[in-house]
Amino acid sequence: MPNLFNPLKLGAIELPNRILMAPLTRARAGREGVPNDLMARYYAQRAGAGLIISEATGISREGLGWPDAPGLWNQDQVDGWKKVTAAVHKEGGRIVAQLWHMGRVVHSDLGGGQPVSSSATTAPDFAHTYEGKKPYEEARALTQADIDRILGDYARAARNAIDAGFDGVQIHGANGYLVDQFLRDSANFRNDDYGGSIANRLRFARMVLEAVGGEIGIDRVGIRLSPNILVQGVEDSDPIALYTELAKLLEELKVPWIELREPYKPTASGSIPTAPVSPAMRAHYSGKIVINSDYDWTDARHRIEGGTADAVSIGRLFIANPDLVHRIATNAPLNAGDSKTFYEGGATGYVDYPFLTEQVAA
Repeated sequence: MPNLFNPLKLGAIELPNRILMAPLTRARAGREGVPNDLMARYYAQRAGAGLIISEATGISREGLGWPDAPGLWNQDQVDGWKKVTAAVHKEGGRIVAQLWHMGRVVHSDLGGGQPVSSSATTAPDFAHTYEGKKPYEEARALTQADIDRILGDYARAARNAIDAGFDGVQIHGANGYLVDQFLRDSANFRNDDYGGSIANRLRFARMVLEAVGGEIGIDRVGIRLSPNILVQGVEDSDPIALYTELAKLLEELKVPWIELREPYKPTASGSIPTAPVSPAMRAHYSGKIVINSDYDWTDARHRIEGGTADAVSIGRLFIANPDLVHRIATNAPLNAGDSKTFYEGGATGYVDYPFLTEQVAA
């Protein structure tokens, strides 16, 4: 039976183990979204992961609504990412870029104009801006011309990712961002070809996958989803039906892997899950399934050995433990993370967590 330390192939990408580093926003790229030497050091330290999924990375200024997050829409950003991917590859690692359009949760202070979404809606709670938290603004419903433009942004960002040295890309289709705002019926109230029926609500995701796959090859494309939780005001009234049809679409398009943020218990961020959706997807999707969200090693092993998942992605533990895979393999103690430094910038709480070998030597 497969286990966490067996190799795994995700399309064109060969992994040495099945413990992936989940995407983790860390806010170290500055106002222009350009990756830097500090980020290269951070990612290289974590190259022992079977695969690193980069922090969410904006495909355009319009789509990037988190202060100091990176982008992939201009040459300076591509050149900055080249430092990161070269550092990871030098350490023997693999890394994909997570492509991000945040839709209605982009504040105009960052996106430069009114936010856009599947429908004219307003996200709950508050946006993070350089001036502090501000209420979200009502989004403008995308026109067909807008959709065509954004599909071009996805394709260009995917090409930029490959030019920057990434091994592939992951489309962010989870957590209440733009793709999710089209998928789930709590945010999509359209009455055209992109709304209403499940088939219509899948259309935007299909077009994004086709645009990105057509640009770099579908064998280098994955997608992240959050089917069984309410995130940023986005959920669905019938997730099993929706994601079963999505699984059939992913199979049709030959998407080689998906990552499911699928908690089975309340998460550290307060999300309350419904029933898991991955078993229903597994029945219609033959690609690889990566599970994510507060899984412990026993849970993850059981899922992988039972065949309902092929790998696990780990987030916060990778922040404090750059050598997490080695620690899991040797049952070594784990460093505790300091949440106060997750987004505040600088090296502290970013590249200064000790490796196990350093602790033993001390």
